[in-house]
Amino acid sequence: MAKSMNMTIYGANQPCPSCIHSPSSKETMEWIQASIKRKFPHDDINVRYIDIYHPETEEDQKFAEKIINDEYFYPLVVSNGKVIGEGDPKIKKIFEEIENNGFQSV
Repeated sequence: MAKSMNMTIYGANQPCPSCIHSPSSKETMEWIQASIKRKFPHDDINVRYIDIYHPETEEDQKFAEKIINDEYFYPLVVSNGKVIGEGDPKIKKIFEEIENNGFQSV
């Protein structure tokens, strides 16, 4: 059976108040997704973007509320209910989490 991993990037159209000079949440998601595809090209790692004002699932709603209530900064990177990064997520930490889930980079 093939392994797979799901990752969600939560964000909003307007920049995070503490991240004014950073890329948008959507741009961050696209950058993370492209980086993952380069480092793990043969693996099934799904990256999705969720606008915090339009959550799709109960888990999305939970994280969106925490962001809106200033418990987390966005973009917020989550996998399996675990926060991997926020505000200015670090790709090295994201790669470590992927590897901790049994994936090997090229």
